[in-house]
Amino acid sequence: MKKVVIATKNNGKVREMKNAFEALPIELVSLADISENIVEPVEDGETFKDNSLLKAKYYQKCTGMACLADDSGLEVEALAGAPGVYSARYSGEAATDESNNAKLQDELKKRGLTSSKAGYQCALTFVDVDGSILQTQGYCHGEIRNKAKGNGGFGYDPYFYVGESSMAELTMEEKNRISHRGEALRKMAGLLKEYLK
Repeated sequence: MKKVVIATKNNGKVREMKNAFEALPIELVSLADISENIVEPVEDGETFKDNSLLKAKYYQKCTGMACLADDSGLEVEALAGAPGVYSARYSGEAATDESNNAKLQDELKKRGLTSSKAGYQCALTFVDVDGSILQTQGYCHGEIRNKAKGNGGFGYDPYFYVGESSMAELTMEEKNRISHRGEALRKMAGLLKEYLK
């Protein structure tokens, strides 16, 4: 069984990835399982795809193991695509989900808006120890609103609506069916199935 490190310490992402790849002959371990001491790389890519490749290569080198890295975020139409690649650190380097959501709501309010069309995007990259690379992308279209609903999910999920439900109200199965990460993970599972034959 192939050991693959997931380039994140985010428990929500780890759960979603383990769930998506449970039928594959791989053992997924998170960065938190390996070492607390690996310094995070500077994510200076211009796109989600750039950043996920950068992270996958970096952590593959640091751990000596095959690596799976995602870069994902929110793009809000009324904010010209912001926060985009800065989604995780939208409110600064010490950003939290709460401070990011507060800034997002603030930016909409400044424009006299209570909602805006928005989309989540996810780029996923697998880098093997021999340098082989697999990449997929996924999208989820919805709307950012000024009312938080639900206590599942993470990040911007309580404010991101698909229909009348926020992402934070969905079960893991429902979320995986429609989410940007769910789509990227399904595509990656297909590529890995072939790759690992």
